[in-house]
Amino acid sequence: MRTPARGAKPAPAHFAACGTGPRAFPSPVVSEATAQPPAADELSHLLKQVFGYDRFRPLQRDIIAAALADRDALAVLPTGAGKSLCFQLPALARPGPGLTVVVSPLIALMKDQVDQLSAAGVAATFMNSTLGAEEAKRRYRGLYAGEYKLLYVSPERLALDGFIDRLKEWPVKLLAVDEAHCISEWGHDFRPEYRQLAKLREQLPSVPAMALTATATPRVRDDIVRHLALRDPAIFVASFNRPNLTYRVEPKDEPIKQLLAFLKERPRDAGIVYCASRKQTEKVADSLAGRGIAARAYHAGLDAEDRTRNQEAFLRDEVRVICATIAFGMGINKPNVRFVVHYDLPKNVEGYYQETGRAGRDGLPAECLLLYSAGDAAKQRHFIDEITDAEEAARARRQLRQMLAYADATSCRRVELMGYFGEPFQACDCGACDNCLSPLETYDATVPAQKLLSCVYRIRAASGFDMGLKHAVDVLRGHPNEKTERLGHDKLTTWGIGADTTEHEWMHLGRELLRLGYLELGTEMPVVSLTEAGRELLRTRTAVTLAKPRAVVKPKRDRQARARRGDFDYDEILFERLREHRQKLATELEVPAYIVFGDTTLREMARFYPSSPTEMSGITGVGEKKLERFGDVFLAAIRAHLQVHGKQTFAD
Repeated sequence: MRTPARGAKPAPAHFAACGTGPRAFPSPVVSEATAQPPAADELSHLLKQVFGYDRFRPLQRDIIAAALADRDALAVLPTGAGKSLCFQLPALARPGPGLTVVVSPLIALMKDQVDQLSAAGVAATFMNSTLGAEEAKRRYRGLYAGEYKLLYVSPERLALDGFIDRLKEWPVKLLAVDEAHCISEWGHDFRPEYRQLAKLREQLPSVPAMALTATATPRVRDDIVRHLALRDPAIFVASFNRPNLTYRVEPKDEPIKQLLAFLKERPRDAGIVYCASRKQTEKVADSLAGRGIAARAYHAGLDAEDRTRNQEAFLRDEVRVICATIAFGMGINKPNVRFVVHYDLPKNVEGYYQETGRAGRDGLPAECLLLYSAGDAAKQRHFIDEITDAEEAARARRQLRQMLAYADATSCRRVELMGYFGEPFQACDCGACDNCLSPLETYDATVPAQKLLSCVYRIRAASGFDMGLKHAVDVLRGHPNEKTERLGHDKLTTWGIGADTTEHEWMHLGRELLRLGYLELGTEMPVVSLTEAGRELLRTRTAVTLAKPRAVVKPKRDRQARARRGDFDYDEILFERLREHRQKLATELEVPAYIVFGDTTLREMARFYPSSPTEMSGITGVGEKKLERFGDVFLAAIRAHLQVHGKQTFAD
């Protein structure tokens, strides 16, 4: 993505997972566009001059060409693939007066994009409910005077009386609908207000429309085209694969301890912890804060002021961890989210994909951890059983089965993810999921399975009611406590017959038997009981082969695996110094740190040590305006570092 500084060696390119050659981003699956990019040199010049990038990512140039040819388009690009550039660059490339209207679902998202554009020297503004009367009038005057190239609005703003009439008076050249999946009831973030956009198209029939989304099944794509009345649209669908993300699933045993261990390995990284309920977000945030980790909760039950305050603190790196429900989603454009943890099982694969997509938007490595238990699955089944609409319940069950297939997968997790979106994916070592990094070993579990199932059966026979899995394990291990003695379970024939096996191993076996349907969890209480399949297994003594529990895996260190994840070596001491300078500037400007420079930019500075404005301009993300505003600060920091530490040498 850059021209290296003088004497520097190029940074590693991203690799398509399971591919053989370097690519800026995974290859497109579908490209139905026919328009050719006009003035290619001019577009490349604008890309470098304004945004600081040396080349387009796949599909960007084609999408931009369709916009400049006044053709309707649908672009399905994964998070971090550069969707915004597809309408921002055409807005700058059109000669003469012209306005691109961007429909965005959230105020925070509008402000974030306008801040980023302003930092790059682009005339952009937004109109929403946060503006006072005088400020709104000032911006309207600017729009009538042709001062802006981009205008961000919400679908609710478009519905206000008179606003569309104003649009007719301005030189609107393109309507860009961001997060377009919101228009479909089959999507994960349906917004009924988006359906009103069809009226806007009727009022502006000559204005081409561009719909953009990071995730959409074929059914959702069809909905977008239909409800937006796209005319013979050019359709672009990129690969859904995110090679820089590492996917892991761990048995949910002691989730707080597991989360703390995960965070301990990443003491400076920022991330999101998704929880299933509002209460859980607050509980987890309080637990983390009580252990010295800067964390806050975010959910729809908080008042608007608290939600805004917590979100801003996270965006500005004042808070390291945000514990959130799915309400924390589309408005988050923080590129340096280095991890996403699902504390509870997501309801569906599409939502899971969208939420994990909040990590690694800058293309640098990030981790996605899912804590999964049969108990979470049982809770969701219970909620589904309470749905009265038969069609909705059937859809929820189908989505849960798809989510469980992903969580239970023993082969490459990307095969499951890509398959959900209808994208063929070669089953091979992706180098960035737990099943590829540490393939599961199997063992003959017939005898221990018989012991555990028999113990559960005997506890029920002796007491007349079921107990939790941990209680059954205590009986098997002969672990005396008040409950086992009070209930007389220390007198059962299964008492102590598993003393030679650890509690961890027994609990893992229990979770596997739950997953395979030999045991089931109660819907009201977390107790285990035998299923008919479990009783049959006890009677027939059929052989059982299970996977061994795996230790926590870490990404491979080989060069190709690291390149797939967008990883490269850099001077970590210098990187931290540059982060400090970036934070100081961001605080002064009252913007998130990534508005100044992203982590990718700082890492390249810390690898190539630019020593002049010319060399600094070769760093990814350093456009002319940012070089002018911030270049001297970072050049001085690099010089000061070199005087003390000197340069490091890095392998290609």
